[in-house]
Amino acid sequence: QDLHALINENQYKIVHCHTPMGGVLARLAARSARKNGTKVIYTAHGFHFCKGAPIANWLIYYPIEKSLASFTDCLITINQEDFHLATQRFKTRYIELVNGVGVNTDEFKPISENEKIVLRKSLGYRPDDFLLFYAAEFNKNKNQQFLLQSLVLLKDDIPHARLLLAGEGSTLELCKDLARKLEIEHMVDFLGYRDDVKEIVSMCDMVAASSLREGLPVNIMEAMACGLPIVAIDNRGHRELVENNVNGWVFKNHEALEFSEKVKHMAGLIDVRQELGINGRNMIIRKYSTNKVIKQNSQIYQSFMREGELEQWAVH
Repeated sequence: QDLHALINENQYKIVHCHTPMGGVLARLAARSARKNGTKVIYTAHGFHFCKGAPIANWLIYYPIEKSLASFTDCLITINQEDFHLATQRFKTRYIELVNGVGVNTDEFKPISENEKIVLRKSLGYRPDDFLLFYAAEFNKNKNQQFLLQSLVLLKDDIPHARLLLAGEGSTLELCKDLARKLEIEHMVDFLGYRDDVKEIVSMCDMVAASSLREGLPVNIMEAMACGLPIVAIDNRGHRELVENNVNGWVFKNHEALEFSEKVKHMAGLIDVRQELGINGRNMIIRKYSTNKVIKQNSQIYQSFMREGELEQWAVH
């Protein structure tokens, strides 16, 4: 009721909502405002129903999104799979594809070898350590257990490999126990919550991403902007960003051996890793930088504004 009153009182030209819960509440609250000209835009940061998602997700989330599509003037998706699903199944008049939330490529960028050495030393790592990084909440979807099981297959061939896992969550203690049982606890660092991810990712050699479901993962885009190659589990978000033999590789969730073999192979090929990293950064600059995404969203906003309103909006 409060949100409904706020929208009606301020007579917004555009209401732009995000996340499943925020999208539900805002679109319901803006129903009467739409009759008076307010346009409602919803950005879906990865539908919970997708190929391979649990049937419960389809039974719960899909009917809600399908119903609310009628109260949405523009539905923004952030990956090709969601875009095609929405255009085929939903009745929203305008369905757009925007390249995520964007990455600040001036902030996330490669650093020199000397800077890497200094950073590593400050955090207790050696220059010759082979550092794999993954920043994500610990939960079933993020699937960190896969990385631990893959690390077992690396420990004899790359004894100086270290897996850095940043984040907290419900499966953190389970993963710590698993690392002890697998006798790789000396190769894994559970970093907890970090506010220096930019520094950590830039000093690493590769990013290893194990999530089962993603919309368009910011952590991968930030790593690519820093010039790191990616090895990742195959899902719609990772497929959108990672091209095999261009800036990394994607593997099926059961392919721990193939995953570890690729990491093992790449550990000794510094020049190839650098080339893949350059390709990844160029992809981010070309399609996924903050400036590119702001321009995409601005064009959508402009399409829903009349000429006089556009001039006033541009001034602000």
